[in-house]
Amino acid sequence: MSAGGGSEAIIAALAANLSIAVLKFVAFLLTASSSMLAESIHSLADSGNQLLLLVGGKRAARQASPEHPFGYGRERYIYAFIVSIVLFSVGGLFALYEAYEKWHDPHGIEPTWAWVPLVVLVGSIVLEGYSFRTAVRESNHTRGGKSWVQFVRTAKAPELPVVLLEDSAALVGLVFALGGVSMTLVTGNGLWDAAGTALIGLLLVTVAVILAIETKSLLLGESATAADVRAIEKALVGPGVSRIIHLKTMHLGPDELLVAAKIAVDTADTGAQIAAAIDSAERRVRAAVPTAKVMYLEPDIYSSSKAPGTPASAGHDDGVPDPR
Repeated sequence: MSAGGGSEAIIAALAANLSIAVLKFVAFLLTASSSMLAESIHSLADSGNQLLLLVGGKRAARQASPEHPFGYGRERYIYAFIVSIVLFSVGGLFALYEAYEKWHDPHGIEPTWAWVPLVVLVGSIVLEGYSFRTAVRESNHTRGGKSWVQFVRTAKAPELPVVLLEDSAALVGLVFALGGVSMTLVTGNGLWDAAGTALIGLLLVTVAVILAIETKSLLLGESATAADVRAIEKALVGPGVSRIIHLKTMHLGPDELLVAAKIAVDTADTGAQIAAAIDSAERRVRAAVPTAKVMYLEPDIYSSSKAPGTPASAGHDDGVPDPR
């Protein structure tokens, strides 16, 4: 997994969630609190999700094969999408079901062990805070000047946005659980516990939907960032390449970019000169954007009829699919 894959954040989150899941489940067994059960399943689901991200990163590192000539980089997106499904079903829907059951059969928390869920929840907030801090620190290495919303929306490596969303949801969910348990202890009314559980379920379903939408976009194939496209355009034009007729990019994985471009060459250039110009353009692009590892440059003679967006260009047949 690349440096941008957030392996340190994933491992920190996995260690925190496994520890927290055990503590929450013990608290549930002692108190029969639905909020504690929902939080136990939430932490267990998060632990499974972090394992999925680690497996996805390992499988994505496999070398290209004849059956998959562009490699396995996008497998990281598949595993991130599975994470959203697990979070939605195992985490969110289970919590909503528990809230429904508790609402129809409300009961208080066993007073003998009333202190247990409070201690566990406060301790969980501390551990989740450490995990969240690790994810934030790693994200800051690649976030640049983007806001957190922009970072989640535009990041090509799915692991850090997934961990950030999971950890932030975990912290908010713990606050909901703490509120529900505290009010149940104060009032003796189990409906507060049911309400806290329902809020946890709604939170997890919302985060899962956001993850699914963002990961779906990556699975379909996103282009390079606007900054990378500008850098590629600038690097392509040089000796032997007078202009770009059209250009398209697509991420084959977080760290691998496909560049397909039709470039204008001089009518007087020989085949050897055109080949040298293409080789030079590829070196310039890779120097400017190191993730541009797969590149297809097609030389052509520029005319206004071949410019992008014109009817003549749309009907131009050069024997290969037009990447516009």
